[in-house]
Amino acid sequence: METSKRPSRREFLTATSLGLAAASSGKPLAFAADGKSNAKADKPRPAELSQHAKGPWKIAAIGVGGRGAKIGHVAAQFGQMLACCDVDRTHAEAFAAHYDGKCQIFEDYRKLLDRKDIDVVTIGTPDHWHALIAIAALRAGKDVFCEKPLTLTIDEGKEICRAVRETGRVFQVGTQQRTEFKQMFLKAVALARAGRLGKKLTITCSIGGMKAAGPFPVREAPPHLNWDLWLGPAPKVPYCPERCHSTFRWWLEYSGGKLTDWGAHHVDIAHWAAGCEDTGPVEIEGRGTFPTLPPDFKPVDFFAGKITLPNSYNTATEFNVRLRYANGCEIIVRDGPGNGIWISGENGEIFVNREKLTGQPIENLTHAERVWLDDEVRKLYRGKEPTSHMANFFASVQDRSLPISDVFTHHRSVSACHLCNIALLLKRKLRWDPSQERFVGDEEADALLSRPRRAPYVS
Repeated sequence: METSKRPSRREFLTATSLGLAAASSGKPLAFAADGKSNAKADKPRPAELSQHAKGPWKIAAIGVGGRGAKIGHVAAQFGQMLACCDVDRTHAEAFAAHYDGKCQIFEDYRKLLDRKDIDVVTIGTPDHWHALIAIAALRAGKDVFCEKPLTLTIDEGKEICRAVRETGRVFQVGTQQRTEFKQMFLKAVALARAGRLGKKLTITCSIGGMKAAGPFPVREAPPHLNWDLWLGPAPKVPYCPERCHSTFRWWLEYSGGKLTDWGAHHVDIAHWAAGCEDTGPVEIEGRGTFPTLPPDFKPVDFFAGKITLPNSYNTATEFNVRLRYANGCEIIVRDGPGNGIWISGENGEIFVNREKLTGQPIENLTHAERVWLDDEVRKLYRGKEPTSHMANFFASVQDRSLPISDVFTHHRSVSACHLCNIALLLKRKLRWDPSQERFVGDEEADALLSRPRRAPYVS
């Protein structure tokens, strides 16, 4: 069974250096989609990068509405933005307007990826498109920065991890809590991983809930939006504005609600702090409320594409899920109150969110201990200087190493979020084998690891 075991830094660099050696010897480059050598990989890169440095990379952005536009513009500070792609023409035109006519507009990402001069792509589409676009970009020889949550299903994460291993490309996930916010999350992780809070941790991730809404009326899609292409691999349904753009997250057809939206951030930090970033839970159980799902809703039929749900937001509005890990740690994911992470052990508790890091174990550190903690934070950067999330990505593009938010650990984090949703939809405790990435003796639950893709958007 294929698993998503993360390669070590040495293994990743070795695999990539073998590809570069093949390029210099005239042999086919292992991670080039067309089998040709990638001569520009041997060209020198800047020794240092900052958030505002200009690099030599040729960049394209796929999905440039909202968050996708922001990450595309940030990436452009490291090179030249050559192209953008969006199924909404107004998004693409607004994005391209920043680049003086030098940013070519595409509606179909496959045509953009055909450009051989593009080194790097950013992906800011809705979740249900991430896997198809990311894998196509990797196989086209591009390095990838993809927004979180990485996938719509657990099996999609396995597919992406396999493609990264096979191609040797660099892949950063947009979980900025690993780098930014004054390094408060990294300090919390470093303190926990050092055993300062205890050996068996209980980590509570409070991520906020949402309100039910709908049913929504359907209407004709606006002429500037290719609705069929927006849906892509998802089931064919009539257009309504609440399904797309910033509110796609509240539809199980395209995302996983707050559990994958904010969960992808906080569960990622919880996994890291607990030393579980390369594994997963062994048990999952909890309760959740899906107020707009029909009383006779059958998750297996929905995941198989056999039923269409009412035209309403349908992700969980309330939830409290406990995940248990083989090392004795537990992670609780709940809708509230507040938004942040409590990390508790027999030696104390700390709280961290994007505004503060509090608790006696951190507040009582001596000056020498704070210096030690800063050193521990630097170790989490895998030999790179602490910097912005995008700069960390381009530093990895430069030296071909794993970025701080690598695809392998994020797959494990977002898988835990998907497991929460699956347990809530099935309304029972589940047992999970993190080494095989399958449920234990549970064919019904295994049926929720993947979904069929609507033709022709199948690969």
